[in-house]
Amino acid sequence: MIRVERLTKTFRAQNEVVSAVDAIHFEVGAGEMVTLLGPSGCGKTTTLRCIAGLERPDAGSIAIGDHSVVDIAAGIFVPPHRRNIGMVFQSYAIWPHMSVLENVAYALEGRRMAKAERRKLAMAALDVVKLAKLADRPAPRLSGGQQQRVAIARAIVARPQVLLFDEPLSNLDARLRAEMRTELRRIQRQIGLSSVYVTHDQAEALAVSDWIVVMKEGRIVERGRPLDIYRYPRHAFTAQFLGTTNLIAGTVEALDPAAGRVKVKTALGPIIGIDREGRLPLGAKVLVSIRPEDFSTETPAADADGVPVNVVECHLSLAIFAGVAVEAELRCGEATLHCLLNREADLTPGRPLTLRARADACLVLPEE
Repeated sequence: MIRVERLTKTFRAQNEVVSAVDAIHFEVGAGEMVTLLGPSGCGKTTTLRCIAGLERPDAGSIAIGDHSVVDIAAGIFVPPHRRNIGMVFQSYAIWPHMSVLENVAYALEGRRMAKAERRKLAMAALDVVKLAKLADRPAPRLSGGQQQRVAIARAIVARPQVLLFDEPLSNLDARLRAEMRTELRRIQRQIGLSSVYVTHDQAEALAVSDWIVVMKEGRIVERGRPLDIYRYPRHAFTAQFLGTTNLIAGTVEALDPAAGRVKVKTALGPIIGIDREGRLPLGAKVLVSIRPEDFSTETPAADADGVPVNVVECHLSLAIFAGVAVEAELRCGEATLHCLLNREADLTPGRPLTLRARADACLVLPEE
């Protein structure tokens, strides 16, 4: 378990104090993978480096298991080599003059351990990442994905209490990233270590996480399970950053609190959506978030509860074939919307299209 409380870190740049991490709090439960997600400069890497002991915070505390490794108020700062952590960096940092086995076993150098025991532990770590058969291969003769597995084996060989990942897949091509997402999740579940994963890649975060912590400008915007935070974000920033969405500006003109629905007046016409927080008053300025996959040209006029389906009249302006679907851009008056169309659809530019979206797929969020 990892517990971060009121963590604060500032830097001085050009005579200006920059708040990289601003009094954040989060926990990582036993065996959980928590991803810190956000744009460049949001503070996610600084947070990870504070957990690792590579940065000294200005305030706050960090506990790993039952042990406090940072408590600024109490004057506690445990150095990195005494925190019992494993870390996988963006750079594999593989020793080119060593074999695969030697690279992993090297992490145990300096410990009072017989060479045979180091080899045994290194082979066990390689077995976890499915590289035991390549133990004697020179490290430079590995693919990028295999080198990343070596880096993971080296991080877990000393049996750390927690595992930290700093954008570990960013140097891989698209196909290898997709493969390694699955492999990382398998490894993390197999070894059962509490882990913190840093990335700016939304697909990565959704694939590997038990929880996602979305950060912006040094603060935590929100935290949730991958499916919940994708389908039902509480903030427009999260909806826009985590995947692709259409944000339609409007004003609340009617409320149905019992059903959790609101009617929003927009430039595209009235839209009925859901207010999961129940916090929007009449007249509030809002943004309606509709994911591209939630628009359809075939949805019935009403849902199973008889709630009318939202209808938007558009014209097709651009269509891009993307394999499983067509990514379409449509003009609706002065607005531009994005949706996914069937590969067999008529993709003639300029042709009219009627888009429909169920009310429960239209998330109404406060304007930010």
